[in-house]
Amino acid sequence: MSENENLVKTLGEILSQYQTSFTDKIFDEAKNETDLLMEVFGITPELKRTNRQYWGRELGMCWQRLIVEVCKKTCQDFGPALRFGSDEPCDLIVGNQAIDTKYRIGSGDSGTLKKFKASAPLLRKNGYEPVLLIVREDNLQAAITACKTGGWTVFTGDMTYGFIKELTGFEIKAFLQAKALEYKVLR
Repeated sequence: MSENENLVKTLGEILSQYQTSFTDKIFDEAKNETDLLMEVFGITPELKRTNRQYWGRELGMCWQRLIVEVCKKTCQDFGPALRFGSDEPCDLIVGNQAIDTKYRIGSGDSGTLKKFKASAPLLRKNGYEPVLLIVREDNLQAAITACKTGGWTVFTGDMTYGFIKELTGFEIKAFLQAKALEYKVLR
């Protein structure tokens, strides 16, 4: 089995774990905005609205695990999350890039904004370029501004997928589109 086939298999296993977890929570589709991760699991906007915090947290952790695995398998200069005391300002490193992954940034509370503003200078001080990879494009603008002001390079939506392809050579967007199509066919 080639390394790419092994990676596709491992990523499929991660999605399968989440599919099992989500199965009991899936209802009929609604007419609102969706994204590839929602489509992979058949999560409708209506269902997501029933418990935004739960779905945001779970989809965010799934996204993080997928990106960590892609980078671990494709980037020779991959490193795990950095830790400074009790703070973990990023999910992984690739070379000198400290990468944090988010499904969506919807919180504008002062604690969240303060954390984003403080993390980038800490990473830069330690020789890293802070990069934020966000799946969705409907983020809270104040939080995005705080990230950029704090020193993060921020990618959202298709720009995120493009950055990952450029960094790893792996087409995560095409992979997720294929998985979403599989879900629709099985349904």
